[in-house]
Amino acid sequence: MDDSPLVTKTISFRQLRAFHLLKGLAANPYNLTVEGNLSPERIQKYSCQAGELKLLYATERVTDDVLKALKELAHEAHALEKMGAMQRGEVINKIEGYPSEERTVLHTAMRDLFQNPNTGKQASHARQQAKKECDKLSRFFEKIDKKNTFTDLIQIGIGGSDLGPRALYMALKAYQKPTRGVHFISNVDPDDAAQVLRAINPKTTLVVVVSKSGTTLETLTNEELVRSYFKKQGCIPEEHFISVTGEKSPMDNPKRYLESFYIWDYVGGRYSVTSMVGAVMLTFALGFDHFMNILKGAHEMDLIALNPDFHQNLPLLAAMLGIWNRNFLHHPTVAVLPYSQALIRFPAHLQQCNMESNGKRIDHKGIPVDFDTGPIIWGEPGTNGQHSFYQLLHQGTHVVPIEFIGFKMSQYEEDITIEGTSSQEKLLSNLFAQSLAFAKGQKNANPNKVFPGNRPNHILLAQRLDPFTMGSLLAYYEHKIAFQGFVWNINSFDQEGVQLGKVLAKKITAQFEAKKQGKRGEKFAEAEAFLDQL
Repeated sequence: MDDSPLVTKTISFRQLRAFHLLKGLAANPYNLTVEGNLSPERIQKYSCQAGELKLLYATERVTDDVLKALKELAHEAHALEKMGAMQRGEVINKIEGYPSEERTVLHTAMRDLFQNPNTGKQASHARQQAKKECDKLSRFFEKIDKKNTFTDLIQIGIGGSDLGPRALYMALKAYQKPTRGVHFISNVDPDDAAQVLRAINPKTTLVVVVSKSGTTLETLTNEELVRSYFKKQGCIPEEHFISVTGEKSPMDNPKRYLESFYIWDYVGGRYSVTSMVGAVMLTFALGFDHFMNILKGAHEMDLIALNPDFHQNLPLLAAMLGIWNRNFLHHPTVAVLPYSQALIRFPAHLQQCNMESNGKRIDHKGIPVDFDTGPIIWGEPGTNGQHSFYQLLHQGTHVVPIEFIGFKMSQYEEDITIEGTSSQEKLLSNLFAQSLAFAKGQKNANPNKVFPGNRPNHILLAQRLDPFTMGSLLAYYEHKIAFQGFVWNINSFDQEGVQLGKVLAKKITAQFEAKKQGKRGEKFAEAEAFLDQL
C-alpha cells in the first residue's frame, strides 16, 4: 500500500497546465520601473497578514494573472494536501522504488503541545513523545535552577544541531537570563573548541552534546576534547555533560551523562531546533516559559500553513513567489536580509535548511528533473550589507531576488532621537528605501548613476522579535521550503549529498593514522597525494 500517493503520483512539474501559463506570462513580467506601476494602491493590495507576520510583496514582479496562475500551480501540484499529509505523519521522506529513509516528517509535532487537532496516528504518537520530553526538561531545569550552580552552557553539535539553535539563541539574547551564558562548538577545527574553553569556568558549566545517531565524527571528537579539558581542570564530566540523542544510541548512556533527552528519526536535523536539539540550550538561556512561547509561535504558523486560502497562507504564497522568480524569471540565488542585528545568524540557518532540503536533482521516483530546484541562499543583516554587497544587487549583472525581514519595534527599546528620528525609525527607513530602490531603479543621463530596477523583493514585517514571533518566523521559512519541494515533487527531507564527503573523509583519516604509525594504509592514491603536500 502506498502511504503517500500524493507525493509519488504527482504529475511532473513541467507538465502541469499552470506551468505553461506561467511560462507565457514570464515572457513579459510586470515592469516595476514604469512611473505609477508601484503605486500606494498596489502596495496596499499586495500585502497580507497571518498571525504575527505581514507579507508585503508589491515589489515582486507579479500581477493578478501571475498570482492566479501560481495559485493554480500549487493546486495542481497538491501542495496543500502534501502539507496536510506531512503534518498528519504520512511517509513522505522516500524515493519510490529505491532504498531511501522511508520516514515520516514530524518536526511540527514537536510544537503541537497546546491543541489536539484531528491528526494522524503517527503525529499523535510523536506529539506524546514530545510532551514527555518537554515535561522531563521542565523537571530537570527546576532542579538545576534550585541549585543555581551553573552559569554557562556549551552546545556541541554540527549542522542542524548547531545552526538553528545558534541562530535562535542569538536572536533572543534580549530575553536571556542575566546569570546565564551560552557557547557553541561545531567545527572539528580545534581552535573552535579552544576559544570557547578559554572563556568558561568548567566547574560552573553544563555541556550539551547533540547527535541523533550518537556517532557523528566531528561531534564525538569535540566531545572528547572538552571532556579531556574538564578532567584536567579537576571536574567529573559525568556531572556536567548532557546528551541529546536517539533513544538507545551510543550516547544514551547514564554512566556518561547527567541526563539524556531524546530526538527521533522523523525530525530532520535542519528542522530540529524546536525539538530537544534546541530545547535544552534555549531553556537554560531563556527559561522554560520563553521556550514554550517559541513553540506556540511555531505551532500557530503550522496551522496557518494548512489554510486553504492562498492569500492568507503566508508560507505557501511566499513559496510560490519564490518559484516564480526561480523557474520562470530564472534567478538562481536569493538573498535573505534581516533588518535586525539579532538575526545575524538566521540567514546561515536558512541557507542550510533550504539548500540541504531542496538542493536535489531527482524527483520522488528517482528521475532526474529537467528544471531548476532550490536556489542558492545567502545573506547578512542590514544596514551593514548596504555598505558591502548591495552595490552588486543594485547595479551588478545578476538579478538577485531579496527577502527582507523587519520589525516595527526594537527588542531592548534603548534608543535615541537624532535629527528628529530614532535609530529604529532610521533602520526601517533604510529597509523601505532599499525595497523601493531595488524595484523602481533610477534613470540618469550619467550611466554610472543608472539603477536598472526590476529587482524583485518582498518584506516580511512583524511587531517585535520576541520568542513567539521567532517561533512563527522559523516555521514560516520551514514551510516555505517544504511547499517548494512539494511543488517540484522532490524529497526535501533527506540529505544524501552530505554522505560522499563523509565516507572519503573517514578513508583519509585512516591514511593520517597509518602515516603517523609509520605504516601504509589501504591503497588510496589520491589521498596519499594530498597528504604528501603537507
